[in-house]
Amino acid sequence: MNEIKRSDDVIVGKHVYGNAYDCDERVLTAEADLKRVVLEAVRMAGMHLIDLKSWRFGGKKGGISVIALICESHVAVHTWPSYRYATIDVYTCGERSDPEVAFKHICDYLKPKRLAHHLADRSSTISLSPPVID
Repeated sequence: MNEIKRSDDVIVGKHVYGNAYDCDERVLTAEADLKRVVLEAVRMAGMHLIDLKSWRFGGKKGGISVIALICESHVAVHTWPSYRYATIDVYTCGERSDPEVAFKHICDYLKPKRLAHHLADRSSTISLSPPVID
């Protein structure tokens, strides 16, 4: 049976993600700076940090991954310096944090010449229709 959900029962999920093209290779390889920028983005967006990790990968396609585990979900940046490319992923649950602020801060640091920016509503829906009876 479908029930009408109260507003406090709704999951508010906001997912902002994108691809950053033609970035400076030096920016994409500066692991400590990427970690600092992700941490700043988490704070600026009103998120609550649980942990921040980074990894450096070798080889032609290697780069850096920085992932912030937050109470609201996660922030991730992955870089491919030899391609001058990075991906940014900011997913939050709750109404108090602003993933757009975090996304913009990270992009401001990366300074891509081209940017693909996407927003997905990952919220649960409020069912106002009558229940379907089989």
